[in-house]
Amino acid sequence: MSTPIVDCHTHTRFSDGEPTFEENVRAAAAAGCRVLASTDHLTLPASMDPELECQVPEAELAAHRRAFEAARQLATEIAPELKLVYGFECDWYEGCEPFVERWSAGAVFRLGSVHWIGNPGDVSAGAAGSDGAASVPPAGLPGSGAGWIDDGGDKHIWEELGADEVWHRYADTWCRACESPLDFQSMAHPDLAMRFAREGFAPTLDLRPLWDQMAACAHDTGRHIEVSTAGLRKSVGDYYPTRELLERFAHAGVPITVGSDAHRACDVCWGILEAYRFVWECGYRSFDAPRADGSWQTFEL
Repeated sequence: MSTPIVDCHTHTRFSDGEPTFEENVRAAAAAGCRVLASTDHLTLPASMDPELECQVPEAELAAHRRAFEAARQLATEIAPELKLVYGFECDWYEGCEPFVERWSAGAVFRLGSVHWIGNPGDVSAGAAGSDGAASVPPAGLPGSGAGWIDDGGDKHIWEELGADEVWHRYADTWCRACESPLDFQSMAHPDLAMRFAREGFAPTLDLRPLWDQMAACAHDTGRHIEVSTAGLRKSVGDYYPTRELLERFAHAGVPITVGSDAHRACDVCWGILEAYRFVWECGYRSFDAPRADGSWQTFEL
């Protein structure tokens, strides 16, 4: 029997995706998916996202959950074998713990990620768009040494620090996220800092010591790491993580989840079967996925 299709990383229009929950469910059903985890970007402080461009705002969290439950009901009608899992992609940043705990209450799957490096500014102001938060200035301004590392429209952090320093800071921040007391069941894109390597920001340093550090940290903190097909749809042209890094995770005994990081319905489950072959070549013989009740299941490759 072939390994079932599982997608543990998807987005909707509630955060920075295009589709509705219903559209993702229909796409997953058409692909023969067995487990579909919804992982919209969790609420962020106003200092990091003042224009509400890449998050589920706090005021929409209840509506987000209702829409998910409606999609779950749809799945039982059109694809009873498809199980939906309610989760969030939760950015780690300095001081995030109490906010992530509050805003992700009710989620059974928390995908930890790092997109921001440097000082996020006044996170105590709360969610963007909440009363009074609009007056909080964004921290990621040119010259601040802080900002989003995967924003294709604003690469000031790369221009200020250079690719080697971005890599050092990203690896350190990613490991701090692993070490956080937050319940991140899996950690996303450990080599996101490769995002613009083919656009003039390739590192010149030997990345292997950083990769060894990340693999050891994931092992020591008991995290899963995610194997994502998203980089293949971008200029990266590779999986997150790349082969040599994933082999280090495999050697360290770090378990994996698999996802598409779909922001469009047509990308739900994209490349998952090919990803199974990739992780097999890197040394894995199984992967894990959450269930709707928060327990876990293992799929053999």
